[in-house]
Amino acid sequence: MNNAFSSIASAPLASMHAQGTQETQAEGSAIALYAHPSPDFVAKLDEAVRTLQRAAAQGPVVQANSLGAEDMVITDLINRHALAVGIFVLDTGALHAETLALLTQLKAQQASHPHAPLTVYRPDAEAVAAFVQREGAEAMYRSIALRKACCAVRKLEPLARALAGQKGWITGLRREQSGARADVALIDETEVPSKGLRKFNPLAAWSWGDVWHYIATHDVPTNALHDRFYPSIGCAPCTRAVTLGEDFRAGRWWWEDEQVKECGLHVKQGEATA
Repeated sequence: MNNAFSSIASAPLASMHAQGTQETQAEGSAIALYAHPSPDFVAKLDEAVRTLQRAAAQGPVVQANSLGAEDMVITDLINRHALAVGIFVLDTGALHAETLALLTQLKAQQASHPHAPLTVYRPDAEAVAAFVQREGAEAMYRSIALRKACCAVRKLEPLARALAGQKGWITGLRREQSGARADVALIDETEVPSKGLRKFNPLAAWSWGDVWHYIATHDVPTNALHDRFYPSIGCAPCTRAVTLGEDFRAGRWWWEDEQVKECGLHVKQGEATA
């Protein structure tokens, strides 16, 4: 499994224990730590823009913005190039306060970009309430099956609504993020036969340093949790900070021993959903 996060982390990261810490880092520390572009960054940026332009030309297409660093970069590229790409966020009802604060900021930002309107999708409130009443608020810790069931209610059902009627969607998947994502294609057509959807991954070849170099260069708003060593951010109960030497996604569902850790949003047909 890829361990690129450890190669760009600095000494302070080594002191972070497995469950993370509430200690606040200096403002802008993520940029200070990670904003180191690859030698071929300019070529990667050009590739990303061309991929987004191709996606927009295909239409209709939407960007799935998880409010993580990669997705905020993609939204900025969509805005800068005035691409006709709708943007959606899944508000699962279990997001961190920092993530919700960024969502508020994103709403205000996109209000001035009519070519890229923002839509927030939420899970069915009755379905969530029924699941919690039946299984408990901490069901995800009891078994992988229950964790997947929680993801299905809070993420997959709203995702299906977000993608209805679309020909493609844009994500922030990168090959460096995990071993399971090492073969991410720039344009993934595996879902075309079954769902009629192309998945565009414009940052597939980008490094974590590339992402933060772009953020620093263009003053892109980001989730405050990135400054506290959360490279991958999901629902609050299922996300912790990572420590030196851990994989990018080690903080997601950390109590599980499986190698492949996905909620189902990016699992192809025929693959195990973990």
